[in-house]
Amino acid sequence: MNAFLLIIPLFLIRFGLLKMINKDSLRRAAFFAPLEGKEKVAYLFYQFSNAFMILYSVFLKIQTKPPLFLIALFIYVLGVSVLIIATVNFAKPEQSGINTNGIYKISRNPMYIGYFIYFASCVMLTHSMLLLISLLVFQISAHWIILSEERWCINKFGAEYINYMNKVKRYI
Repeated sequence: MNAFLLIIPLFLIRFGLLKMINKDSLRRAAFFAPLEGKEKVAYLFYQFSNAFMILYSVFLKIQTKPPLFLIALFIYVLGVSVLIIATVNFAKPEQSGINTNGIYKISRNPMYIGYFIYFASCVMLTHSMLLLISLLVFQISAHWIILSEERWCINKFGAEYINYMNKVKRYI
């Protein structure tokens, strides 16, 4: 079975579900905070690794040998679930514009966590070392993107966001 099938839920969640819940949220999700210095390089690595993971999956096959397949499938469902929950919560921010609802009470970046779980399961399902390397590049560069987003949120929301940062961890 072609591994590109694993990518379909990502598009349905990221674009379909988000647009269905709140069209404005789709625009907000596509927004990247202004980047400085090395963050610009990280952004390029982030976009390249993201595109590579999606496109490379066309050339991969899902490996169905138990028990790793069953474990990876469970992790895949977990990743998809985290992405759905994070997307639904993202689409409904507080009046101020800060997302503190639902899963955002546990993590300031649940979508990034969901992406990591999701793509990690794709690595496990395909047994691809190249996909694993791309995932690591993606995750490291995503951290730099998150730092730029935090700086932007502090500038935009001030003390309210700093208070949120003090209460909720960056990841988990």
